[in-house]
Amino acid sequence: MNNARSILSLALSSLIALSACRKDQESPGGIKDDSLPHRYANGMVSSATPEATQAGMEVLRGGGNAVDAAVAVGFALAVSLPQAGNLGGGGFMVIRMADGRSTTFDFRERAPGKATRDMYLDSAGNVIPDLSLTGALAAGVPGSPAGLLAALDKYGTKPRRQVIGPAIRLAAEGFRVQPGLAANIAEKLHDFSRFPSTLAIFAPDTIPLKAGTTFRQPALARTLQRISDSGAAGFYSGTTADMIVRQMERSGGIITHQDLLDYKPSERRPVVGTYRGDSIISMPPPSSGGPLLIQMLNMMEGYDFHTIPFHSAAHAHVMAEIMRRAYADRAHHLGDPDFFSVPVAGLVSKEYAKSRAATITDSATPSARISSGDMSAYMHESPQTTHYSVVDKDGNCVSVTVTLNASFGSKLVVDGAGFFLNDEMDDFAAKPGAPNLYGLLGDTANAIVPGKRMLSSMTPTIIIRDGRPWLVVGTPGGSTIITTVLQVIQNQADYGMTLREAGDAPRIHQQWYPDTVYYEKGAFTTATLDTLKSLGYKTVERDAPSGRVDAIRIIDVDGKRWMEGYSDSRGYGSAEGY
Repeated sequence: MNNARSILSLALSSLIALSACRKDQESPGGIKDDSLPHRYANGMVSSATPEATQAGMEVLRGGGNAVDAAVAVGFALAVSLPQAGNLGGGGFMVIRMADGRSTTFDFRERAPGKATRDMYLDSAGNVIPDLSLTGALAAGVPGSPAGLLAALDKYGTKPRRQVIGPAIRLAAEGFRVQPGLAANIAEKLHDFSRFPSTLAIFAPDTIPLKAGTTFRQPALARTLQRISDSGAAGFYSGTTADMIVRQMERSGGIITHQDLLDYKPSERRPVVGTYRGDSIISMPPPSSGGPLLIQMLNMMEGYDFHTIPFHSAAHAHVMAEIMRRAYADRAHHLGDPDFFSVPVAGLVSKEYAKSRAATITDSATPSARISSGDMSAYMHESPQTTHYSVVDKDGNCVSVTVTLNASFGSKLVVDGAGFFLNDEMDDFAAKPGAPNLYGLLGDTANAIVPGKRMLSSMTPTIIIRDGRPWLVVGTPGGSTIITTVLQVIQNQADYGMTLREAGDAPRIHQQWYPDTVYYEKGAFTTATLDTLKSLGYKTVERDAPSGRVDAIRIIDVDGKRWMEGYSDSRGYGSAEGY
């Protein structure tokens, strides 16, 4: 790469400052406890709640494969993680079977038939605050039940009653409220107060659920039972569909019976790439996650990170500039491939990555001077989320990310059905250049159209090393999802970290606009921050942690394959195996 020598010079100066200012650390990520993780040979689940992890483990122990267990976890998260796990939202699933086949399921929400391009604008063409975030009009047509069941029908081995059974019991019998859930409910009490159906479940008599109490959800149990009995028809028609439509009519929403009947998930070919010999299998559009992840990894291949100290000014500079260029491409080139010709081949090509990386200099490039890349040579082809990872004894792997968008989605519970509706319509571009909840910009590719899926950053990913699965990974976190997955991969591949070190290490993020490098506490020394400022960077310490990673790494020890699980300490999930 043309600028490699100048970056190396910066790296060497950073190393001097690092040696002088940073406290002694026992690993590149600053993790001093180096005790070995638990290892398992027969199967493993890592998810955002212990209850959902146990649901997946029950199915694995009962002879189910990774897809069976992943579907069980998905339905259990709808009970135990109402902030993000859902029946009223959507998501993506990446599957890699033990025989080498790989596929994905797209069950992203869709715009209702009555949606219009300017539905969130006033008469002057300005975005109406909160309209796409709270209440019935914010909701897209849910996809989670249909997508999970489609994967189960095609690649699972167990009947619905066995796979959904743990979630039904969890809703009916209840579970102990975690402090994190209790705090989240208390934080949203003002929003919940607008909706009696929400208050009745999460804050009876306007008193939020307390940590340690047993939380039972009989209405949700009945909804899950209808899905168990009748499959997708138990959600998209009949009693549950009637409840959704009545809620729309009462609350000013536009989802109709026909919208629900018309919803179908899509099985899509994964987007694939390589990084230093490892094969990357990730989610294609309407997720921007897979294309941007591979594009950034391609740009990174031009740098020898062994000569660039971890979280030095040189490291932060290279990563921020790579992120900046990828997110500029996201704003212009990414959307629903059923409605817009997305140049995926160009975005993930190594040649294109080299051309983008060649514009990186020794100082910060202002975002105003960065535009999306020229795709003319490649046009030949047509904040609350949760992730979980599953591997079974045969080596089948599943990586799943599901979302309601904001925490608790639209804040509106469907009366009588017991689940939150999403606020995913905010992930469309309300108008070109208008930022969404996460500050991400969009253009015509992501404009609102009836039946269209909104662009996402979810990045469920599986990595193959030497022909066999090595890492199953993903995270929530809105716009930070892609960069979090990127750093967890790099921390292991380039800096030799263990899975836990890679996940626990503080993270950084740059997304084109705002023109800012965000960082978690502890990511940089004072000397590094001073150097970044001298290079032209505005840096801001995040007041909340980045998304929680749930991952599984498969390793060889003495000729035997073992699974190591990781559930991020930023949350309250668990990784278990047997």
